[in-house]
Amino acid sequence: MRWKCGCAYDGADYAGWQTQNELESVQEVITRELSGIFKKDVRIAGSGRTDAGVHALEQVFHFDFDWSHGSQSLVDAMRSRFPPSIVPLYAEPVDAAFHARFSAVSKRYEYRIYLGDPSPFAGRYSWPVEGELDLTRMAEAVSRLPGERDFAAFAANRGVDYKSTVRNLLRAEIRQEGSYLYLTFEADGFMYKMVRSLVGTLVNVAFGRLSLIEFDVLLETAERTPMVFVAPAAGLFLKKVLY
Repeated sequence: MRWKCGCAYDGADYAGWQTQNELESVQEVITRELSGIFKKDVRIAGSGRTDAGVHALEQVFHFDFDWSHGSQSLVDAMRSRFPPSIVPLYAEPVDAAFHARFSAVSKRYEYRIYLGDPSPFAGRYSWPVEGELDLTRMAEAVSRLPGERDFAAFAANRGVDYKSTVRNLLRAEIRQEGSYLYLTFEADGFMYKMVRSLVGTLVNVAFGRLSLIEFDVLLETAERTPMVFVAPAAGLFLKKVLY
């Protein structure tokens, strides 16, 4: 029996989603606790990686196990064992053909920027940015992002040999609520640190370090420049995986 599960997690104290050699990951914790519930080793597959310090409002994973006590019982069992930083949201039986990663059609990320007075808490779940941002200029740059194009300029180099750096950015939005600025991105796929590179570059636009004309050139040439800045991991949330 294959199970599709969703969970939210505070990634601040983890090495990311994927199991590492020495540092504890979210995947490692979930695998260990599920094996404890089932009294048998189990392997899980996630919808994709999140880097160290990145959070999730809904990460999706699947595993195979003949659990006969129902969905809510499985969620309750996970909640009784998972640490407070990882919260199971749901569990549902799915067809054996379902795959958390390969069945996904798009992913939605949210990045949070804090614009308020200095706070000891903001840095854990957002990027505190000091100085006056031109949000009108930033919104104009955001509006130019949706569409299918080569986003190679926003892929951090980690030795990944991508078959293609073309992605279809289905949605790019910006909104402000109080002291927080929220940037939402949805695409059919994201490359390594792509969202954080987009956000850092947009902030450079808002500070006037990069003109809108230069931003357009960056989109057209797909060549990374020093103006492509990787925003801190703490402000990034995997918001939803769509199937």
